[in-house]
Amino acid sequence: MSLAVQLDIEQLTALQQLSSPALPIGGFSYSQGLEAAVELGLVKNEVDALEWIADVLDAVMAPCEAPVWCLLFAAWEAAAMQELNYWNQWFRASRETREVRQETEQMGWSLYRLTRDLGWGSEASRQMLESIRPITLPLVHAHLCSLWRLPVEAGLTAYLYTWIESQVAAAIKSVPLGQVAGQRILVRLRAQLPAIVTTALSRSRAQPPELATFAPHYAIVSSRHETQFSRLFRS
Repeated sequence: MSLAVQLDIEQLTALQQLSSPALPIGGFSYSQGLEAAVELGLVKNEVDALEWIADVLDAVMAPCEAPVWCLLFAAWEAAAMQELNYWNQWFRASRETREVRQETEQMGWSLYRLTRDLGWGSEASRQMLESIRPITLPLVHAHLCSLWRLPVEAGLTAYLYTWIESQVAAAIKSVPLGQVAGQRILVRLRAQLPAIVTTALSRSRAQPPELATFAPHYAIVSSRHETQFSRLFRS
């Protein structure tokens, strides 16, 4: 499935900066339960890692986080403060465990601080963002994509790809896997993004939005990480 999006050079480089592993928001320090899955023996090799990441992408990111990102993007486009507050709070409440909730808050706050320190956007737009508490990652990410006039499809694709890349990096460290194995996983999962983005947009535009958050296995494994004795990642 193809998804054609046009970007000028300024938009492309802005999207690359927002998606870069060098962006100082702490994404490298989280595994979203993957490290616990390794500890429990659920992920032992490349095949297991691909299956785990693909399952979370399909059960958590695609039916919930991706369409919520689209709803936040649309709210920023319309400067709809009530909608921004509502979907930001809804998303935070949907986080399955304490660690995952703290992750989105920490990364969202770090991206907000970067926005403030670099002077991205107008003072009014930064005040709108600052008035929302607590800040979640999709709220700020969608804000920057709207601010930089990025197509919604491009912004969401970057958001999802960054998540996949972080998961693969966590698998390389914790399984462990080789770099080439990590790239094979990236190639397989990257091919799924056009369909996920198209479906997420459709879900977000339904009345009411079609959102699903039922992922009990993921939630149980993620909660087990909170008491894991030895760990590399914060979640």
